Amino acid sequence: MNTLEIIRARRTVHKYLDLPVAPEIITRALEAAHSAPCHKRTWPWRFYVVGAQTRQALYEIALAMGGEVTPAAKASLSRKLLRPALIVATQTRSADPQRAHEDYAAVACALQNAMLSLRADGLGSKWSTGGLSRAPEAARLLGVPAEEEIVGFLWFGYPEVTPPCARPPLEGYVRRLP
Repeated sequence: MNTLEIIRARRTVHKYLDLPVAPEIITRALEAAHSAPCHKRTWPWRFYVVGAQTRQALYEIALAMGGEVTPAAKASLSRKLLRPALIVATQTRSADPQRAHEDYAAVACALQNAMLSLRADGLGSKWSTGGLSRAPEAARLLGVPAEEEIVGFLWFGYPEVTPPCARPPLEGYVRRLP
């Protein structure tokens, strides 16, 4: 696939096959992420490649966050947290609001690059900013230092289902000026 085809084929995937992801695919995705544009070369991103043992601990944190959990909810959480591979992306904190804004944009670009790299290798992905990514217990478990904040969890793997994405016509979102 060429670049535009990869961009158009990228989807948020929620269901993954129980297949391991080769380390070289993860490395390519991280290299793509690290190639993102970065204003003033602040390199604000940090990536945590999360293994099975840590994902299990994240699962336990998620269970505790949910209050009373039904067997169906447990199974859903298990499928979500334990099956796909996971990279956690963080951003270095900045007291300067403009720099923090630019750094967030750079991390978002890095995550998009990673997702496109994964798609080029036939994988699906999901960038999650849900409650678990904001839980202080998750940050402690991952060893995220105080000078960083979690931007999101990037779940990825071989898709069980790749959902379609019907987008509205582009013209409704473009203003052409003289």
